[in-house]
Amino acid sequence: MARYLGPRVKVLRSLGLDLPGLTSKSMQRRPARPGQHGAKRKGRKSDFGRQLSEKQKIRYNYGIGEKQLRRLMKEARRSKQATGEKLGELLERRLDNVVFRAGYARTIPQARQLVNHAHFTVNGRKVDVPSFRVKEGDTITLRTKSENLGVVAESLESPTLSRPDWIDVDNGKKLTQVKSLPTVESIPFELDLQAVVEYYSKRM
Repeated sequence: MARYLGPRVKVLRSLGLDLPGLTSKSMQRRPARPGQHGAKRKGRKSDFGRQLSEKQKIRYNYGIGEKQLRRLMKEARRSKQATGEKLGELLERRLDNVVFRAGYARTIPQARQLVNHAHFTVNGRKVDVPSFRVKEGDTITLRTKSENLGVVAESLESPTLSRPDWIDVDNGKKLTQVKSLPTVESIPFELDLQAVVEYYSKRM
């Protein structure tokens, strides 16, 4: 799943909403579900179908595998916070997501590639792990040798999303400051985290 290479708009149509982390494209031109009879498929989803759909939104948008998501769920359960709220925070704190939300990349897969190639530092130290978890007060900086990257310049000129209020970005210095920890309100698409918690409550 972390390296999903299939048709991304097809995923959007299947789930019924745009996932900005997966692709900058929209399903609005072809909103019907994929398949020969997609436009005719209607009806209310079962509880399992609804829970599975919400889980898949997370996996596709953030590009994480089932094992990774289960580990995050276990950690969220151990937290003193509500499980769903903690899960949302942990997802948003991934370095590849922060690079994307700061506007350096058009999608999370593109941001992941930038991180993998060590184009960013965190508090002055090179980090090439996309799942690296930022914390309040961290400073993420684009390395000097990477400042002229075409994909970064293009993305900063026309970012996919507006920046969330928990980070502060200095375009001139190519520097991002984590002002506070993200909340579930920071997630840029409709997501029922409680349904995800319910899905795993019967399977873990």
